[in-house]
Amino acid sequence: MLSKNQQKHLRQLGQKKYRKQQQQFLVQGTKNVVELLQSDHGVLELFASEEFCNANKQLINSRLSAKDVHRCDETALSKVSTLVTNNDAIAVAPIAQTEIEDTPWQLALDGVSDPGNLGTIIRLADWYGFKQVLLSTNCADPCNPKVVSATMGSFTRVSCHQVDLPAYLASCNKPVYGAFLGGQNLHHTDFSGQGILVMGSESHGISDAVAAHVSERITIAGYGGAESLNVAIASGIILDNIKRCHG
Repeated sequence: MLSKNQQKHLRQLGQKKYRKQQQQFLVQGTKNVVELLQSDHGVLELFASEEFCNANKQLINSRLSAKDVHRCDETALSKVSTLVTNNDAIAVAPIAQTEIEDTPWQLALDGVSDPGNLGTIIRLADWYGFKQVLLSTNCADPCNPKVVSATMGSFTRVSCHQVDLPAYLASCNKPVYGAFLGGQNLHHTDFSGQGILVMGSESHGISDAVAAHVSERITIAGYGGAESLNVAIASGIILDNIKRCHG
Protein backbone atom coordinates (compact mmCIF):
# COMPACT_ATOMS: atom_id res chain seq x y z
CA MET A 1 0.00 0.00 0.00
CA LEU A 2 1.23 3.47 -0.90
CA SER A 3 0.87 6.17 1.72
CA LYS A 4 -0.69 9.51 0.77
CA ASN A 5 2.71 11.19 1.03
CA GLN A 6 4.28 8.59 -1.26
CA GLN A 7 1.47 8.98 -3.78
CA LYS A 8 1.86 12.76 -3.68
CA HIS A 9 5.65 12.54 -4.15
CA LEU A 10 5.40 10.21 -7.14
CA ARG A 11 2.71 12.32 -8.79
CA GLN A 12 4.75 15.48 -8.25
CA LEU A 13 7.74 13.96 -10.04
CA GLY A 14 5.58 13.76 -13.14
CA GLN A 15 5.90 17.57 -13.28
CA LYS A 16 9.02 19.39 -14.42
CA LYS A 17 9.05 22.02 -11.63
CA TYR A 18 9.10 19.36 -8.92
CA ARG A 19 11.76 17.31 -10.68
CA LYS A 20 13.90 20.43 -10.80
CA GLN A 21 13.24 21.30 -7.15
CA GLN A 22 13.92 17.80 -5.84
CA GLN A 23 16.53 16.81 -8.43
CA GLN A 24 14.78 13.47 -8.87
CA PHE A 25 12.88 11.74 -11.67
CA LEU A 26 10.72 8.68 -12.29
CA VAL A 27 11.73 5.47 -14.02
CA GLN A 28 8.74 3.30 -14.89
CA GLY A 29 8.05 -0.12 -16.35
CA THR A 30 9.85 -3.43 -16.06
CA LYS A 31 12.56 -2.91 -18.69
CA ASN A 32 13.53 0.62 -17.69
CA VAL A 33 13.61 -0.17 -13.97
CA VAL A 34 15.70 -3.31 -14.53
CA GLU A 35 18.09 -1.30 -16.73
CA LEU A 36 18.36 1.29 -13.96
CA LEU A 37 19.11 -1.34 -11.33
CA GLN A 38 21.74 -2.94 -13.58
CA SER A 39 23.47 0.38 -14.30
CA ASP A 40 25.80 2.65 -12.35
CA HIS A 41 23.11 5.32 -12.15
CA GLY A 42 21.84 6.11 -8.68
CA VAL A 43 18.51 4.79 -7.43
CA LEU A 44 16.72 6.12 -4.35
CA GLU A 45 13.50 4.15 -3.95
CA LEU A 46 11.59 1.34 -5.60
CA PHE A 47 7.83 0.83 -5.66
CA ALA A 48 7.05 -2.54 -7.21
CA SER A 49 4.71 -5.51 -7.31
CA GLU A 50 5.44 -8.74 -5.44
CA GLU A 51 6.02 -10.43 -8.79
CA PHE A 52 8.65 -7.89 -9.85
CA CYS A 53 10.39 -8.00 -6.46
CA ASN A 54 10.52 -11.80 -6.45
CA ALA A 55 11.78 -11.99 -10.04
CA ASN A 56 14.55 -9.43 -9.40
CA LYS A 57 15.27 -10.07 -5.73
CA GLN A 58 19.06 -10.40 -6.00
CA LEU A 59 19.39 -7.33 -8.21
CA ILE A 60 17.19 -5.21 -5.95
CA ASN A 61 19.08 -6.27 -2.82
CA SER A 62 22.38 -5.33 -4.46
CA ARG A 63 21.22 -1.74 -5.00
CA LEU A 64 18.73 -0.86 -2.27
CA SER A 65 18.21 -1.37 1.44
CA ALA A 66 14.95 -3.00 2.55
CA LYS A 67 13.53 0.31 3.82
CA ASP A 68 13.72 1.81 0.33
CA VAL A 69 11.79 -1.02 -1.35
CA HIS A 70 8.02 -0.64 -1.17
CA ARG A 71 5.86 -3.57 -2.27
CA CYS A 72 2.54 -2.51 -3.82
CA ASP A 73 -0.14 -4.06 -5.95
CA GLU A 74 -0.44 -3.02 -9.59
CA THR A 75 -3.69 -1.17 -8.94
CA ALA A 76 -1.93 1.18 -6.52
CA LEU A 77 0.99 1.65 -8.90
CA SER A 78 -1.35 2.38 -11.81
CA LYS A 79 -2.88 5.27 -9.89
CA VAL A 80 0.44 7.12 -9.68
CA SER A 81 2.07 5.95 -12.92
CA THR A 82 2.17 8.03 -16.09
CA LEU A 83 2.13 4.84 -18.17
CA VAL A 84 -1.04 3.22 -19.48
CA THR A 85 0.35 -0.29 -19.12
CA ASN A 86 3.37 -2.05 -17.60
CA ASN A 87 2.89 -0.61 -14.13
CA ASP A 88 4.59 -3.27 -12.05
CA ALA A 89 7.59 -1.13 -11.07
CA ILE A 90 8.37 2.55 -10.48
CA ALA A 91 11.77 3.76 -9.29
CA VAL A 92 12.84 7.19 -8.09
CA ALA A 93 16.32 8.18 -9.26
CA PRO A 94 18.51 11.25 -8.70
CA ILE A 95 19.15 13.53 -11.66
CA ALA A 96 22.80 12.94 -12.53
CA GLN A 97 25.16 15.92 -12.67
CA THR A 98 27.69 15.29 -15.45
CA GLU A 99 30.05 17.41 -17.51
CA ILE A 100 30.02 17.66 -21.30
CA GLU A 101 32.77 15.56 -22.85
CA ASP A 102 34.61 16.86 -25.91
CA THR A 103 34.25 13.67 -27.96
CA PRO A 104 35.17 13.58 -31.67
CA TRP A 105 31.50 13.47 -32.66
CA GLN A 106 28.56 15.03 -30.83
CA LEU A 107 24.81 15.03 -31.44
CA ALA A 108 22.87 18.26 -30.79
CA LEU A 109 19.12 18.81 -30.93
CA ASP A 110 17.51 22.18 -31.60
CA GLY A 111 13.92 22.59 -30.41
CA VAL A 112 12.97 18.90 -30.36
CA SER A 113 10.01 19.31 -28.03
CA ASP A 114 8.17 16.01 -28.49
CA PRO A 115 9.09 13.68 -25.60
CA GLY A 116 8.66 10.53 -27.68
CA ASN A 117 11.01 11.81 -30.37
CA LEU A 118 13.61 12.88 -27.82
CA GLY A 119 13.49 9.52 -26.06
CA THR A 120 13.84 7.65 -29.35
CA ILE A 121 16.81 9.82 -30.38
CA ILE A 122 18.51 9.10 -27.04
CA ARG A 123 18.01 5.40 -27.76
CA LEU A 124 19.48 5.86 -31.26
CA ALA A 125 22.46 7.73 -29.80
CA ASP A 126 23.05 4.77 -27.50
CA TRP A 127 22.83 2.33 -30.44
CA TYR A 128 25.43 4.27 -32.42
CA GLY A 129 27.78 4.76 -29.48
CA PHE A 130 27.11 8.42 -28.69
CA LYS A 131 27.42 8.87 -24.92
CA GLN A 132 25.83 12.30 -24.73
CA VAL A 133 23.21 14.46 -26.43
CA LEU A 134 23.28 18.27 -26.37
CA LEU A 135 19.88 19.94 -26.09
CA SER A 136 18.85 23.50 -26.82
CA THR A 137 16.98 25.16 -23.96
CA ASN A 138 13.63 24.73 -25.78
CA CYS A 139 13.93 20.95 -26.13
CA ALA A 140 11.78 18.59 -24.08
CA ASP A 141 12.95 17.84 -20.55
CA PRO A 142 15.11 14.68 -20.78
CA CYS A 143 13.72 13.57 -17.39
CA ASN A 144 10.12 13.78 -18.57
CA PRO A 145 8.56 10.34 -17.87
CA LYS A 146 7.60 9.96 -21.55
CA VAL A 147 11.20 10.65 -22.61
CA VAL A 148 12.62 8.18 -20.09
CA SER A 149 10.14 5.48 -21.14
CA ALA A 150 10.90 6.00 -24.85
CA THR A 151 14.63 5.50 -24.29
CA MET A 152 13.99 1.86 -23.32
CA GLY A 153 16.83 1.99 -20.80
CA SER A 154 19.28 4.05 -22.84
CA PHE A 155 18.91 6.95 -20.38
CA THR A 156 21.36 5.03 -18.14
CA ARG A 157 24.11 5.19 -20.79
CA VAL A 158 23.51 8.51 -22.56
CA SER A 159 23.75 11.82 -20.69
CA CYS A 160 21.77 14.88 -21.82
CA HIS A 161 22.99 18.44 -21.41
CA GLN A 162 20.79 21.48 -21.95
CA VAL A 163 22.95 24.32 -23.28
CA ASP A 164 22.79 27.68 -25.04
CA LEU A 165 23.23 25.90 -28.35
CA PRO A 166 24.28 28.87 -30.56
CA ALA A 167 26.90 29.88 -27.98
CA TYR A 168 28.13 26.30 -27.61
CA LEU A 169 28.51 25.84 -31.37
CA ALA A 170 30.31 29.17 -31.66
CA SER A 171 32.88 27.94 -29.12
CA CYS A 172 33.62 24.66 -30.92
CA ASN A 173 36.42 24.27 -33.42
CA LYS A 174 34.96 21.44 -35.49
CA PRO A 175 32.62 21.10 -38.49
CA VAL A 176 28.93 21.50 -37.71
CA TYR A 177 26.59 19.45 -39.91
CA GLY A 178 22.92 20.42 -39.97
CA ALA A 179 19.94 18.65 -41.51
CA PHE A 180 18.06 20.92 -43.93
CA LEU A 181 15.87 20.63 -46.99
CA GLY A 182 17.94 21.60 -50.00
CA GLY A 183 21.36 20.78 -48.57
CA GLN A 184 24.01 18.47 -49.99
CA ASN A 185 22.83 14.90 -50.60
CA LEU A 186 23.72 12.85 -47.53
CA HIS A 187 25.02 10.03 -49.72
CA HIS A 188 27.55 12.40 -51.28
CA THR A 189 28.74 13.86 -47.99
CA ASP A 190 32.28 13.05 -46.91
CA PHE A 191 32.00 13.35 -43.14
CA SER A 192 35.05 14.57 -41.25
CA GLY A 193 36.65 12.51 -38.48
CA GLN A 194 35.05 14.85 -35.98
CA GLY A 195 32.04 17.10 -35.95
CA ILE A 196 28.68 18.00 -34.48
CA LEU A 197 25.42 16.83 -36.02
CA VAL A 198 22.51 19.21 -35.42
CA MET A 199 18.92 18.06 -35.86
CA GLY A 200 16.03 20.52 -35.71
CA SER A 201 12.40 20.11 -34.78
CA GLU A 202 10.03 18.48 -37.25
CA SER A 203 7.78 21.52 -37.48
CA HIS A 204 10.33 24.35 -37.51
CA GLY A 205 13.65 22.78 -38.48
CA ILE A 206 16.90 24.31 -37.27
CA SER A 207 16.49 27.84 -35.90
CA ASP A 208 18.20 30.80 -37.55
CA ALA A 209 20.39 31.38 -34.50
CA VAL A 210 21.73 27.81 -34.67
CA ALA A 211 21.83 27.71 -38.48
CA ALA A 212 24.31 30.60 -38.42
CA HIS A 213 26.90 28.19 -36.99
CA VAL A 214 26.23 25.28 -39.37
CA SER A 215 29.14 24.82 -41.77
CA GLU A 216 27.74 21.86 -43.74
CA ARG A 217 24.08 21.63 -44.74
CA ILE A 218 22.99 18.08 -45.55
CA THR A 219 19.77 16.51 -46.84
CA ILE A 220 18.37 12.99 -46.85
CA ALA A 221 17.34 12.44 -50.46
CA GLY A 222 13.71 11.37 -50.90
CA TYR A 223 12.45 9.17 -53.72
CA GLY A 224 8.70 9.17 -53.04
CA GLY A 225 5.97 11.62 -52.20
CA ALA A 226 6.35 12.07 -48.43
CA GLU A 227 6.72 15.70 -47.41
CA SER A 228 9.17 15.07 -44.56
CA LEU A 229 10.70 12.51 -42.19
CA ASN A 230 10.16 12.15 -38.48
CA VAL A 231 13.17 13.74 -36.73
CA ALA A 232 14.05 10.51 -34.91
CA ILE A 233 14.05 8.51 -38.15
CA ALA A 234 16.10 11.20 -39.87
CA SER A 235 18.58 11.20 -36.98
CA GLY A 236 19.03 7.44 -37.27
CA ILE A 237 19.69 7.63 -41.02
CA ILE A 238 22.32 10.35 -40.66
CA LEU A 239 24.01 8.71 -37.64
CA ASP A 240 24.28 5.50 -39.62
CA ASN A 241 25.99 7.32 -42.50
CA ILE A 242 28.42 9.01 -40.10
CA LYS A 243 29.32 5.61 -38.65
CA ARG A 244 29.84 4.18 -42.13
CA CYS A 245 32.50 6.82 -42.68
CA HIS A 246 33.95 6.65 -39.17
CA GLY A 247 32.78 3.47 -37.45
